[in-house]
Amino acid sequence: MTTIQEFRQRKPITQILIPNAELVAALFSGILILIAWLVENETTSIFFYILAFVIGGFAKAKEGIEATIRDKELNVEMLMILAAIGSSIIGYWTEGAILIFIFAVSGALETYTMNKSNKEISSLMELQPEEAWKINSDGTTTRVAISEIKLGDHLIVKPGERVPADGIVLSGATSIDEAAISGESVPVSKQVNDELFAGTVNISGAITMEMTKANEDSLFQKIIQLVQSAQDEKSPAQQFIERFEGTYVKVVLIAVGFMLFLPHFLLDWDWNTTFYRAMVLLVVASPCALVASIMPATLAAISNGAKSGILFKGGVHLENISEMKTIALDKTGTLTQGKPTVTDFFVREDLDVDATLTTLAMIETQSNHPLAQAITTYAKSKGIGKLPPLPVEDIPGFGLQTNINGETILVGKPDFVNKEDAYAFQQGIAETLATQGKTVIFMRDEKGIAAAVALKDTVREEAKEAIKLLHSLGIKTIMLTGDNETTAKVIAREAGIDQYFAECLPETKVDHMKSLLKEYKFVGMVGDGINDAPALATATTGFAMGEGTDVALETADVVLMKNDLSKIAYAVKMSRKMQRIVKQNIVFSIAVIAVLIISNFLQAVDLPLGVIGHEGSTILVILNGLRMLNRNA
Repeated sequence: MTTIQEFRQRKPITQILIPNAELVAALFSGILILIAWLVENETTSIFFYILAFVIGGFAKAKEGIEATIRDKELNVEMLMILAAIGSSIIGYWTEGAILIFIFAVSGALETYTMNKSNKEISSLMELQPEEAWKINSDGTTTRVAISEIKLGDHLIVKPGERVPADGIVLSGATSIDEAAISGESVPVSKQVNDELFAGTVNISGAITMEMTKANEDSLFQKIIQLVQSAQDEKSPAQQFIERFEGTYVKVVLIAVGFMLFLPHFLLDWDWNTTFYRAMVLLVVASPCALVASIMPATLAAISNGAKSGILFKGGVHLENISEMKTIALDKTGTLTQGKPTVTDFFVREDLDVDATLTTLAMIETQSNHPLAQAITTYAKSKGIGKLPPLPVEDIPGFGLQTNINGETILVGKPDFVNKEDAYAFQQGIAETLATQGKTVIFMRDEKGIAAAVALKDTVREEAKEAIKLLHSLGIKTIMLTGDNETTAKVIAREAGIDQYFAECLPETKVDHMKSLLKEYKFVGMVGDGINDAPALATATTGFAMGEGTDVALETADVVLMKNDLSKIAYAVKMSRKMQRIVKQNIVFSIAVIAVLIISNFLQAVDLPLGVIGHEGSTILVILNGLRMLNRNA
């Protein structure tokens, strides 16, 4: 039995019918055709056929006439209108009505495909909250419209509510469902200073946040804009088909014009047969299936990508990815974690390990350098507690210097602490660590080198798996990095990269990219920083990591909403699947047209069979394109 709540949740019948009005009209015209066929009175029958013509064909006729007036060029819709009118003129009312019915059904299917892909945008837009809890200057909270909040405002986000704007956590801790942004269903823990995105859902604790981006600049809005622009931008193949359509329609009309009288004189057909065969030719030669071969599949692929956290900025990029032969990747933040971590800690034999680490951490805590922060983090992980401040002198480019109980302590690179002593420490361990791609920092007291710390930006495990996936697809991988030769070689080996270029500046990356384009023609580039933007723009297809800089996101052709490199392999597989489907559709539609045209000249196909063959092939290519909605690429 239906509950009141379930009844209330049901959509009104108008909300169901209006978006599917085209399909409803097509199905109703089919009912009218059946009534007309069953009615014995000829006048009444023709009346119902005319109703079926008007109701079923209105949408496509309106679309065709408007497009003809706007573009000043005939189109497929006009061919169908002429064929239906021609059929009725020679008394084939049933055939003409069936033509309109199937044409209307195929048009409704195409509209359904468009609506299905647009649904991703609509569902995203619905995720944007309309109101937010704003903290006033006196500490009270007020519920205000999203349009009223501005940069710097402090907001409260309660459990179960959507984050109203991009910003950072000021106080509190919670878990956030970021599926709408990244496609990842596992909630992400958020602490103070962690980044928040508009439209994501606060699951557990109440938090206070600061708005750091205007609504129009939020990541959420950028996603919507990217998907919209991708749907508006047509692929080269689609543009060619549309240009071809106009010429092809003219050729068909000229052929039909000759067909109206030439067979009567050349093949001794009677006038009725000649006109009838001309109408059949008008139906079977129309390129409806060919026109529908690409766009439904492309839109479905873009929709599939949006669901999976991959945003394409246009159909052209979907085509290019399928041809990609090699891909270049930035190192820091793309292949690696982007943050150095301590891997080894060596202490002189006469010193206590914990006491030495404490002294080193007390010095490093005074610096904001990434290496210093990594050492401090390592000390805390080893149970080193509160570190009292020390008067430390920063020697730019070399290291840190301080004085403890009258003893001078130096921390820094080999040149700063005495190069010979540094490389002699622990039987030359520094050289061994360097060959492993590690950076070594030394601490020196008045007795000599007291300790050595090795740090490394580690390769992400998911990056290794992603590289393997790309190799399985026959794509060569190349690393572009600003690191030195030794470090680059080690990282490339660990990640499984085929080739690398070290000590790259932004302009050097562009030069390498141009060389790769000459050699491979279709080259991808993956990056997340400002220094990657020029190379992303130069590549055939630029991939930006979703957590990267705004410049990288704007420059790239494809955005990976989660820093998951395996999505590139998924995009390649999806793109290749789309290309296979498009080729299948084109070959199939051309073959059907050719067979039907030949059969018409041999008088082996009548108008009803021609209608079914032509419109049936159109429906089949649309349904084949809809297979791209399946997330199993």
